[in-house]
Amino acid sequence: MLAPEVRSLRFRRVDGANMAFIPGQFLQIHFEHQGARTKRSYSIANAPGSPLFEIAVSYVPGGAATALLSAIHEGQSIEASGPYGRFCLLGADQNKRYLLIGTGTGITPYRAMLPELTELIEKRGLKVAIVQGARNRDELLYGAEFQAFAEAHPQHVEYFACYSQQARQQWRGDRAGRVHVALAEIQPDPHSDIAYLCGNPNMVDEMFSALKELGFQITHVRREKYVSSK
Repeated sequence: MLAPEVRSLRFRRVDGANMAFIPGQFLQIHFEHQGARTKRSYSIANAPGSPLFEIAVSYVPGGAATALLSAIHEGQSIEASGPYGRFCLLGADQNKRYLLIGTGTGITPYRAMLPELTELIEKRGLKVAIVQGARNRDELLYGAEFQAFAEAHPQHVEYFACYSQQARQQWRGDRAGRVHVALAEIQPDPHSDIAYLCGNPNMVDEMFSALKELGFQITHVRREKYVSSK
């Protein structure tokens, strides 16, 4: 359990081959529910290069996927397709900084991007600001990993953990409030930044509007919304 209502699950392909994907992409899990075929999408939470791949599953009361994935056991097989999606870092980008903003399990694509971001820092001095939103410290997914990433690259990476229902804690980047509170410190620059927004649809829409008002081109704000489905 990554948080009280979020479970990390690791899988491997039945044939044992590595899963080929680009950080930021997702899989679709297919299953039957009440006699009908259905599917749910989950971002891959780890970097490529391993037979194992991870997803983070939010438990939704009464959810069809929750019933399946909360009861899954070691060695059990499920059906999945993919990878899909274009919520990825682009080789053609020449920006000076990435703003990676996510809430809940919407932070998982950025975890998969960490090795790629490390290469960009080393190759062209890229800067990164990671802003993670959670209700409280207990629900902060992979927070220690993002903090370690920032500490390993102190001249290039800033990390903010924003708690909507909890006061500031011990980490230097901890803030009380939603992810919006970090904007004043980040000082988004439409001329040198590219922003990624992932997670709660309301957050994505509000942050998209805020960045547009600051002068960001639509092509420099990349979005992926996570909707909890039953």
